[in-house]
Amino acid sequence: MSSSQIIGRKLEMDLLQKAVNSDQAELIAVYGRRRIGKTFLISTYFKDKGIYFEFTGIKDASRSTHLKRFIKILATVFLDDEVPSTPKDWFEALDLLYEQVKAVSQKNKVILFFDELPWIASAKSSFLQAIDHFWNLYFSRMKNVIVIVCGSAASWMIDNVISNTGGLYGRLTRKIHLLPFTLRETKDFLVAKKNELDEKQIVELYMAMGGVPKYLAQIENGKSATQTINQQFFTVTGFLATEFNNLYSSLFNKYEQHIRVVRVLARSKNGLTRKDLLEQAELASGGAATKVLRELEDSGFIMHIDSYPNNTKLAKYRLIDQYSLFYLKWVAATDKLRHTSGLDNYWIGQSNTNAWTIWCGYAFENICLTHVDKIKKALGLEGIVVQAHIWNFNGTDEKPGAQIDLVLDRADKCINLCEIKFYNTEFQLTKKYGEELNHKKEIFREQNNCKKTLFTTLITTYGVSESLYANTYIQSQVTMRELFA
Repeated sequence: MSSSQIIGRKLEMDLLQKAVNSDQAELIAVYGRRRIGKTFLISTYFKDKGIYFEFTGIKDASRSTHLKRFIKILATVFLDDEVPSTPKDWFEALDLLYEQVKAVSQKNKVILFFDELPWIASAKSSFLQAIDHFWNLYFSRMKNVIVIVCGSAASWMIDNVISNTGGLYGRLTRKIHLLPFTLRETKDFLVAKKNELDEKQIVELYMAMGGVPKYLAQIENGKSATQTINQQFFTVTGFLATEFNNLYSSLFNKYEQHIRVVRVLARSKNGLTRKDLLEQAELASGGAATKVLRELEDSGFIMHIDSYPNNTKLAKYRLIDQYSLFYLKWVAATDKLRHTSGLDNYWIGQSNTNAWTIWCGYAFENICLTHVDKIKKALGLEGIVVQAHIWNFNGTDEKPGAQIDLVLDRADKCINLCEIKFYNTEFQLTKKYGEELNHKKEIFREQNNCKKTLFTTLITTYGVSESLYANTYIQSQVTMRELFA
């Protein structure tokens, strides 16, 4: 394998190459949700960059089990498979590793990769204390050494490695939060697999799977998005049909609370305030609930977005993990039926219903919220500081309510009020709908006493069809294609 086999991840590879080029020791933390490609990125990128040592934690394994595996791998990499006796603890184990690294010429890079760190560094393992000791006293002074610690439990990594005031705090030279593929990276991934789906089909798959490489790897060439979703979610052998509980249980302790939160958010089209979310999830407000929300946010499952203008009291949480959103809406209720032949073509029928069409609009909003940088680029705002918000006015007896899907508040005293529409064809903007857009704009201006210039922007699948009304009521538009930029 070589780094040329890595799809996307350009910024991450640039950072890793800087570590390779560095004339100092490097300590890198990599974190991101399960199945996101962390191990593939590190192992593929570094396998040909020097002497490569990779040790992976085992879920629920004892310290003695980990030490036995560690010494076996050390023997394979450094000792021609001559396995020494198992060390009694991690200090002794890392001492053996240090002795081998010390014997390597300084001209050769040595990469020490500790994968699934939360499983290695269990409460009584003393691994964090040991790695901190050896980094501080030995490895940090060896200019040819790159130490990488990696974990899927994002909040654990943040609490214990990145932000913790003990252990490895302040020792890191670089960190990578590996996120799901963007639409563009998803397309590149499929193209590399010789898959010829068009962008609309890719968006539909993204709505169900998100940009998780392991999920995308299940897509078979020659099958439509509808066929793929049916196969992966609604058949006995479907890879994604049983992933949901495994996903959350592998990342979080007391994961049932996390699932309660995402289940509640999956039912809320416009998101929920913290107060409403905790009430509906039946979680008491306090530190424990805060930890659950932070862990979900750190891991990329939910998003906390302020209401305009930076109104934290009206800020809302949204479920932005496309896989969880799709599973809870469409798959969970069919679990018992999936083991019968009645679901063989289940999704073929569901994908033609009005319920699916309506849900696509919500899912497309989520995609836009995670691709704001692409929207900014399409609008020519790359050089301008822009804050993204949501906005909602519940209305009064005298005034009807209004909602803006996405508010782009710009430093140049302008605001784009974005309406998001998912259609199978060009969007036909009628006079009636145009007047609704103007009405929303005026309510927004009035309720916020807004002095900035307001532009109405439509974000659609194929754009807005040419018409007098389009030119009258909207000032700019963004298409699905520009989200792939």
